[in-house]
Amino acid sequence: MSDRKIADASPATPTKRQRFGPGLLVTAAFIGPGTVTTASVAGAEFGFALVWAAVFAILATMVMQEMAARLGIVSRAGLGEALRATFTNPVTGVIVAVLVVAAIAVGNAAFQTGNIAGAAVALTTISGVPTQVWAVAVGVLAFGLLYTGIYRFIEAVMIALVGVMTIVFIVTAVVVRPDLGALAAGLVPTIPDGSTITVIALIGTTVVPYNLFLHASSVRQKWTADIPLEKSLPQARTDTYVSVGVGGVITLAVVTTAAASLFAHGLSVSNGADMAQQLEPLLGPAAKWFFAVGLFAAGLTSAITAPLAAAFAVSGMLGWRMDLKSWRFRGVWVAVLVIGAVLAVAVGESPVPAIIFAQTTNGLLLPIIAVFLLVVVNRKQVMGEHRNSLARNLAGGTVVLVATGLGVFNILKGLGVLA
Repeated sequence: MSDRKIADASPATPTKRQRFGPGLLVTAAFIGPGTVTTASVAGAEFGFALVWAAVFAILATMVMQEMAARLGIVSRAGLGEALRATFTNPVTGVIVAVLVVAAIAVGNAAFQTGNIAGAAVALTTISGVPTQVWAVAVGVLAFGLLYTGIYRFIEAVMIALVGVMTIVFIVTAVVVRPDLGALAAGLVPTIPDGSTITVIALIGTTVVPYNLFLHASSVRQKWTADIPLEKSLPQARTDTYVSVGVGGVITLAVVTTAAASLFAHGLSVSNGADMAQQLEPLLGPAAKWFFAVGLFAAGLTSAITAPLAAAFAVSGMLGWRMDLKSWRFRGVWVAVLVIGAVLAVAVGESPVPAIIFAQTTNGLLLPIIAVFLLVVVNRKQVMGEHRNSLARNLAGGTVVLVATGLGVFNILKGLGVLA
C-alpha cells in the first residue's frame, strides 16, 4: 500500500468524508493504556481523593486543545509552523526548536513505552507468556503496520473494542454503587501522602503535548479555508469540548470503579490482572479476558498513532516536508517506536510503575509546550481578532501554573526540601 494511503489513515490528516471531528482523534489518543492504568492506580491507592485531578486534567485539555484548534483554523498553519514564524530570531528560534523537539521526542518516547507495555501486559495476563516477549511482538507489529499502511481496518476494529470496554467501565461504575458523598468530597483539591506523582501522571496522560500539534494540523483538513470562520470556529469548539468531555467521563468511570472495587477492599494495582478485578462486579470470571482485550486494543492503536504523530510534530517544527517517504519523517517515528519498545522490554514484568513514570514525564513537559502555544495564540499578526481573550489567557495560565507547581513540588520532595 502506498505512503499516500498511510497519510489518509493517519491521525494528522483526517478527510472531509469523516463524520467525526479532530476532537475525537484527540480523545482516542489520550484514552489508552496510560489513562486506564493511571486512573486505576489513582482509584485503587487513593480512593476518590484524586477525582479533582482527573476533572482538572479534562478541563485543562479542553482549554489547551481549543486554542490549538483555533490556531489551525485561523492561521491555516500547524503549531510547529506557527512557532517557526513567531520566533524568527536565530538564537531564540534555535532554543525554541530544541525545547519543543526535545519535549515531543522525550514525551512521546515515554508515552510509547506505556502504550507498548500496556498492550504487552494485557497479552501476558491471558497467555502467561513473559511481557518482554509480547513487548517485542507488539513493537514489530506496530512497525509493520506503520510501514505498510494496512492498519486502517485493524485500527477501526481496535477502536471499537476500546469503545465496548468504555461502556463496560461506565456500567460497572454504576453497578458498584460508589459512595456519592466520597465522590463529591474528591472534587476538593487535596494531595494525600505519596500521591504527587499520580496527580502529575493523571494530567500528563490527558493533556498530551503532541495532541496540540496534531489538533492544529488536523482541523485544517476538516474545516477548509473556504468555510467562514463564523461557522468553523464554533463547530470546532463544540467538537473539542464534547469529544474531550467523553474522554473525561471514561477517565472518571475508571477512577470510580477502582475506588469502589479495589480501594474499598484494600487491593493494590501492579499488573493487568489486578486492574481487571475492578470489572468483576459486572463481568465475573470474564473480567480478566475482557479487560485484557480492551487494554491490548488501546495499547496497539496508541502504539501505531503516537510515533506517526511525533513525526508530524517534529517535521512541522523543523520545517521538513510532510512527506511520508522522507527518511527524516520515517526516522522520527522509527526512533520513537524503537525507544518505546526497548524501554517496554526493560520494565518487563512490572509495567505499571513505568507507565505511571511515562505519564509523569508528559505532565512535567506540558508547561513548555503550553507556554509556547499561549505565546502564539496571543499574536495579533497570527490570530487577528481571534487571538486569546483575557479569560482564555487566565485559563491557560492556570494550567501552566498548576502543572509547573506540581512538578516543582515533586522535585523538592524528591530532594528532601519538603517533607
